Amino acid sequence: MGTIDDDAVFRALADANRRRLLDRLHRKNGQTLGELCEGLEMTRQAVAKHLKVLEQANLVSWQRRGREKLHFINPVPINAIAERWIRKFERRRLAALSALKNKLEGENR
Repeated sequence: MGTIDDDAVFRALADANRRRLLDRLHRKNGQTLGELCEGLEMTRQAVAKHLKVLEQANLVSWQRRGREKLHFINPVPINAIAERWIRKFERRRLAALSALKNKLEGENR
């Protein structure tokens, strides 16, 4: 396994559709392209292009099982970025600020 390309990971995560695909793989790993397309307002080709970007950032891998191509999330690059960028901050303080933000946003809705 090579080094993680932070720029590629950040670029891949910058798109809401790609984050949605990662969320879907997190909930159920090993999905086909067809399964990933279900319920999305994107064409199959658009989903395939987003998966390609995620693959290039090493956030998604795939494996053939018979005629199916199954997609799997790879959490290692995200974890490496979290460790590098979040660990240096005080987690307790960030948790308190996040809770305050969520409370304030909840009251303003």
